Amino acid sequence: MKKVNQNCENCPVHNISNLVKLGVDMVGYNYIVALAGNPNTGKSTIFNNLTGLRQHTGNWPGKTVSRAEGGFEYENNKYKLVDLPGTYSLLSTSTDEEVARNFILFGQPDVTLIVVDATKLERNLNLVLQILEITDRAVLSLNLIDEAERKKITINERELSKQLGIPVVPTSARSKDGMEQLLSYIHQVAVGEYVCKPYKVKGYSKKIKNSIEDLTEKIKLIYPDLPNSKWVAIRLLEGDQEIIDAIKSGEIGNISVTPNDQMKEVI
Repeated sequence: MKKVNQNCENCPVHNISNLVKLGVDMVGYNYIVALAGNPNTGKSTIFNNLTGLRQHTGNWPGKTVSRAEGGFEYENNKYKLVDLPGTYSLLSTSTDEEVARNFILFGQPDVTLIVVDATKLERNLNLVLQILEITDRAVLSLNLIDEAERKKITINERELSKQLGIPVVPTSARSKDGMEQLLSYIHQVAVGEYVCKPYKVKGYSKKIKNSIEDLTEKIKLIYPDLPNSKWVAIRLLEGDQEIIDAIKSGEIGNISVTPNDQMKEVI
């Protein structure tokens, strides 16, 4: 069974029923880690490095999108690693984006490991910032750092970590450089030793900001344990049909409380 910290017995992240619904069996594992990133960032190599031969493949429930799962042990804890489809955003404009977004939102992994290409950091940050709008528990793998160095690209990982509010680890998956530090930070975030303070997108106009805040408060009244109310509010205002349907059906409340009809009247 999943290990539950004594201070967070009712935390929605420990609602295993959602993970089971998403097809993830947690028997024998303490923590779950989602692996996210753009295509061609070395995500699969990192997955193989961390899990070795302890992995299997299959399809997401109801989807033809393939997935890989594996496990590893660290500091006497067992971790299940779920490799999400490579995607450039979480706006749910494709099946891959929908699967990745829904797993982070509804599955609420203990840690989301985000892999970026150090040679194309600016392009990759779009996905990073979207993930940080959903979860407060993330670690960034600054992968292909050896390629970046060859191209004379210098990245201050400490400053990047400070700006993003999450651990940042330079890695070279092909040579397995940085894997031990990556494991250490995954563990620290999972057990609560490292408390992330992720960057949240700002710069909205006053009118939009007020609309977001108003809708966020209404969502919190109906789903007080939902940890990503602001993100849900933003997606509702942008007309995300899947989120609208999840609110209307009550699906979005499955990770926390039983919904009532008040929220349906907002839509």
